[in-house]
Amino acid sequence: MTPPPLHLAVALDGAGWHPAAWRAEGARPAELLTPAYWAGLAAEAERGLLDFVTIEDALGLQTTAFHRPDEDTTLVRGSLDAALIASYLGPLTSRIGLVPTVNVTHTEPFHVAVGIATLDHASEGRGGLRPQIASRAADATHFGRRTTPQLTEEDVRDPELIARRLRPLFEEAADAVEATRRLWDSWEDDAEIRDAATGRYVDRDKIHHIDFTGRHFSVRGPSITPRSPQGQPLVTSLAHASVPYEFAARAADLVYVTPHSRTGTAEILGQVDAAVAATGRDTEAQPLLRFAELLVFLDETPGAAAARKAHLDTLAGTELTSDAEIFTGTPTELADLLLDWREAGLDGYRLRPATLPHDLHQITRGLVPELQRRGAFRTAYDTTTLRAHLGLPHPTSRYAGKG
Repeated sequence: MTPPPLHLAVALDGAGWHPAAWRAEGARPAELLTPAYWAGLAAEAERGLLDFVTIEDALGLQTTAFHRPDEDTTLVRGSLDAALIASYLGPLTSRIGLVPTVNVTHTEPFHVAVGIATLDHASEGRGGLRPQIASRAADATHFGRRTTPQLTEEDVRDPELIARRLRPLFEEAADAVEATRRLWDSWEDDAEIRDAATGRYVDRDKIHHIDFTGRHFSVRGPSITPRSPQGQPLVTSLAHASVPYEFAARAADLVYVTPHSRTGTAEILGQVDAAVAATGRDTEAQPLLRFAELLVFLDETPGAAAARKAHLDTLAGTELTSDAEIFTGTPTELADLLLDWREAGLDGYRLRPATLPHDLHQITRGLVPELQRRGAFRTAYDTTTLRAHLGLPHPTSRYAGKG
């Protein structure tokens, strides 16, 4: 049987995923905090017919270390709010999905639900959410309400150690996503009547209290935002270890994993499958899509991407490392890898451009045409919502018909 077309997403982060990307030829560091910069990136991703873009976010300034602040001044510092930028991009685009990162450790589920539902309205059904826990203890000092675990140098050498230390935050995050999903369902699809003649704006029987009670908080509901075009905006999750796999199995529609080979892909997907089984999730009713992550340097000329990476490593003063596989090569070579790894059971990929806009252009104008020539990627958008792009159904509110 002919396999279904690949799904492709791009992770947008500042000037790109290499720490020295802001110093690369063609980079635009003076524009990183301008709306026009982000509009240009989203337009390019849509030009390439990608399923969606994700937008990175954090509660602290960018750092070299994963788990603690530092005083390094050679990195891009500062960012815009991802969810607000995504909502800004909604009316400026027409098909590309928009998935911001939102911290769920220090943000109330009510605010998450309303913000992402608003994004889904602003984009007419192309909104999503990547919930993120606060892995840096220093982030808690911005709020003064609680403390979170401080990861050690030993912890950060092993994803499983990180996951064990942060398990309580992942458990809380699962509750936060569940409350968010219930708030999205709290308005039924036809709750709004808007009949001026009778004076009835809403059907109160179709707006529901969710009465969520978990270990960490309770939420009464309903949402203030009517049910959005997708009903349930897409929820995605990045996972490197057993605890995050469990979180994805409980809370997400799509999980990003970080293999470094085809064999490693199969092993990780086996762990994801085990987490799904452990949670009892019915994947027929609730599919969990699996995307692999790759950090990419792409150039048409053989050897050029590796040389560009070496130059940026020199500027940074250290060789680039990443949780994801680092690929340097041509679009054709990357297409070979994507189609090979897909055989392990992947639904698609989220690519991290090493530099922006260069590597994004190489994806949309080099990789995509190559995949199209092989019949492995769409030649036009034939759906209008993000869930539909990915083949996911439009869910009915869990409260429909309950009065």
